Amino acid sequence: MNEYPEIIPVFPLSGVIYFPKTNLPLNIFEERYLNLVNDAYKKNKFMGMVQLKKIDNSVYQVGCLGKINDYQKNEDGRILINLTGVIRFEILDEIKNEKLYREFRVSYNKFKKDLSSSLTKITSDNLIDKAKIFFRRSGLLLNWKEFEKLDHIQKINTLAMISPVTNEEKQKLVEAVTLEEKIKTLEDIINFYLHEVNFENRTIQ
Repeated sequence: MNEYPEIIPVFPLSGVIYFPKTNLPLNIFEERYLNLVNDAYKKNKFMGMVQLKKIDNSVYQVGCLGKINDYQKNEDGRILINLTGVIRFEILDEIKNEKLYREFRVSYNKFKKDLSSSLTKITSDNLIDKAKIFFRRSGLLLNWKEFEKLDHIQKINTLAMISPVTNEEKQKLVEAVTLEEKIKTLEDIINFYLHEVNFENRTIQ
């Protein structure tokens, strides 16, 4: 675990989650985050993403460390990057600094399994079948043929990342420590929507 920094720059962004072994493209244009990306790219290419809460500028305690693997600077000053998820982290405390962006001291201990290359098969066919119904009813398109080319963990993480659910529900998925827990949480969330919501804006009583 020593190869990952104890103090990391963090990009707080509401409604966006990602996981180890997934990719997150970002279009950076605010000065503070341009500074963050440039500093991270020059140093070790590591930066964290965490969800921003709706009140008081606070952040959730769990996010994901990513490594910048693509960096393109546009003529208008914007930077386009791609982050590859490495390992989730738990925030310990915020570091006071003179920079425009925020830095946090983090721990990776809770999420050591993120680094495992094991692809232990856990049955999720039922989840994927329900996700197809959920996505279709909510108008979300996904190329299922391409989806089938992903490995098992990538499939679950992809569904968790793009499911049209609330920020709080997304955070539950980020904080699910094991794959089994993530599958169970996602299935529970999807079941709620399929049973409680009529997608023509009527609630089933």
